[in-house]
Amino acid sequence: MCGIIGYIGERNAGEIVLHGLKKLEYRGYDSYGIAILADKLEVIKDKGKISDIKEISEIKNSFSFSAIGHTRWATHGMPSRENAHPHFDCSGKILIVHNGIISNFPELKKELASRGHVFKSETDTETIAHLIEEELKEEKNFEKALRKATEKLKGSYAVVAIFSEEKDKLYAMRKESPLLIGIGEKENFVASDISAFLKYTKKAVALDDYEYAVIKKDGIEIKSLRNGEKV
Repeated sequence: MCGIIGYIGERNAGEIVLHGLKKLEYRGYDSYGIAILADKLEVIKDKGKISDIKEISEIKNSFSFSAIGHTRWATHGMPSRENAHPHFDCSGKILIVHNGIISNFPELKKELASRGHVFKSETDTETIAHLIEEELKEEKNFEKALRKATEKLKGSYAVVAIFSEEKDKLYAMRKESPLLIGIGEKENFVASDISAFLKYTKKAVALDDYEYAVIKKDGIEIKSLRNGEKV
């Protein structure tokens, strides 16, 4: 069991995500990670508890408008900085946080490695980032690449993704693992548990299996992973 929180809006995203992670620590406590997307992409992650984060002032002073975070209970790979979420693709432009278990990740990882992808962790999660990267080479559209990548995943997942070339969006997708969208005023949230954003909004929409959301500060779109049509 792990915890996910994401935010996009007009407030300090890093600070809101840090608050959410503290509320989610009961879901995972061997490592943590925050990705902050401002003028540049910044990632802070390590093994240990949320209270062990040394970069508190750095996060609070980041003045970013989108961020994702994760607190982990290890399923693949020992607790370490390398295995902590978020995980990257080779380009460093795609970041993934993930709850659940990808049961066919060894086969996917082997295939992707044969195509030149270099892995830096022992996790199943990192495979998702590289798989989207591979699909993006053909699709040239992140949303389509994300949807096509999920067709190859077996197992369960709640995933939140950042693509650094689309700073105004977060992407979230679900299969057999809880994921909620929190709806605010000129801001929106995504989390594995409502407690992560309850301080800011009580309005929430639950994603169903095989659904994904495109989340912007001024609205959300929920679509089918199977055909891309709006739900």
